[in-house]
Amino acid sequence: MATESSPTRQEVALEWLTAGRRVVAASLIETLGSAPLDPGAEMLVDDTGRIEGSVTGGCVEGALVEVAGEILEGAAPRVVQYGISDQQAADVGLMCGGTVRLFVHELGADARDPLDAVARATRIGKPVALATLLDGPAAGAKLAVSEDGTVGHLGEVDLLQTSVRRDAIGCLDQGLSTVRRYSAQGEVMGDELRVYIQGFASHPQMVIFGRIDFSVAVAKLARELGYAVTICDARPAFAQSSRFSAVAEVVIDWPDRHMADRELGERDAVLVFTHDPKFDEPALTAALQSGAGYIGALGSRRTHRERVARLREAGIDDTQLERICAPCGLDIGARTPAETAVSILAEIISKRTGRGGERLSYTDGSIHPRELQATGQ
Repeated sequence: MATESSPTRQEVALEWLTAGRRVVAASLIETLGSAPLDPGAEMLVDDTGRIEGSVTGGCVEGALVEVAGEILEGAAPRVVQYGISDQQAADVGLMCGGTVRLFVHELGADARDPLDAVARATRIGKPVALATLLDGPAAGAKLAVSEDGTVGHLGEVDLLQTSVRRDAIGCLDQGLSTVRRYSAQGEVMGDELRVYIQGFASHPQMVIFGRIDFSVAVAKLARELGYAVTICDARPAFAQSSRFSAVAEVVIDWPDRHMADRELGERDAVLVFTHDPKFDEPALTAALQSGAGYIGALGSRRTHRERVARLREAGIDDTQLERICAPCGLDIGARTPAETAVSILAEIISKRTGRGGERLSYTDGSIHPRELQATGQ
């Protein structure tokens, strides 16, 4: 099995609360225009001055520490806003050209169970959402929502609980983060109460066929990007090295048989590194029959032309063959396994986001174009 990843923000908060420390959370709930990080980023500050996490990559963190201090001294939880059009921008150093809204509040004892439910679900890759009430006497109250039910409570309004659960279910699969508005009675038609819903999607999957140095390098980096990585090879002798099991789940199986048991979607990737037609062609054929959003293969251009010819003879049409990225990776002059891993992961990201992979200094427009994930003012 792969080694453990870094603690989630929910796990850090639980650890600090269990140790008897008071903890303030600053959650990025909305971005307008360009901003370094997406909604869902969170920074924790405890009563000893310890800080964990970042919400803007350094632009407003100093100001948020001051707000956290005020909260610890008894100030009410509140939504704060920083932006280039705001005079505060000059004071806090927000030069990114956008506006960010954050909810700053102390995590009370009633937050432990919802935080624990989210931490447990994300650790096993199970979709879950965390809803936080932003307004009213119960501001800061939390509700964890999964397909199995809810943990926690959003104050005294029962209908609000029902309305938020229904909306949160819709955020699960894609891991969306949004601000929803409700009436004082919890009805969906209203704007007295705002609730921030943060969705945690299941981990995207990456299947790598072939146990070679490149597989290890890609798996290491992919795990940092949140992928659940499997390295599959039909040759038992290649399974002996612990360097593979240290970075991914290791499976000994034929590619087509292994893929028959996998359900892949647009967020998932399949990489073929076997360099052997009897392995890579069944792997590519099976990958093309799946819903994987990215399918890549190593090899020279000549190798891929020959591979495509054989796949075409096997009945794979040109529309399907165009899904294969080969040679995989962006043209950055990569030579080593580590450099090649950067190249391949960069192509996966650019394909997912619809970007061209050009140098930013050669392009115009916003660095972070995106659909606004959070709504509400």
